[in-house]
Amino acid sequence: MSGDILKDEQQKAEQLLAMNMLTPENAVFRETAGGFVAVTVNGEDKGHVNVIRTFPLSDADEYLSVRLPDGKQEEIGLIEKLTDFDETTVEIISKQLKLRYFMPRILKIIEVKEQYGYTYWTVETDKGKAKFASSSGSAGAVIRHGEGAIVKDSNENRYLIEDISRLTPKELKKLDLYL
Repeated sequence: MSGDILKDEQQKAEQLLAMNMLTPENAVFRETAGGFVAVTVNGEDKGHVNVIRTFPLSDADEYLSVRLPDGKQEEIGLIEKLTDFDETTVEIISKQLKLRYFMPRILKIIEVKEQYGYTYWTVETDKGKAKFASSSGSAGAVIRHGEGAIVKDSNENRYLIEDISRLTPKELKKLDLYL
């Protein structure tokens, strides 16, 4: 009896550790009428899913986690390389990723001030002028990324500074405390 329990526990552990890789051979993605991504895996329709980048900065289109949109975010599988799929699938998934990872580029830092535990930003982006706040105590508010940086606001929105060296000395001084 105890051997059977141990075997069952071992099988459960192996299932948890096994990565279900999604490939063009076992997964068919489609766009729903509402514009979401849906998938059928091994003939089983999983319906609407969320596609999440596991490495959003370094490998944006590799190792994409496909999850159910319920509260648990149960992973259905992992796409190793988006480019392994056909052009239509790449387009459907890329469209969703652009919405999920909307990241305006900061072109100019107008003002950065700290007050009451928050840092208040006024910036010019490629989408227009933006004002937002980030938590002053958060180590992840400004994340260095190669030559650039990503600024996260208090709502988890991200703003990209492509190349810090292109900032003016005045802008660098405003940003210096956060790098």
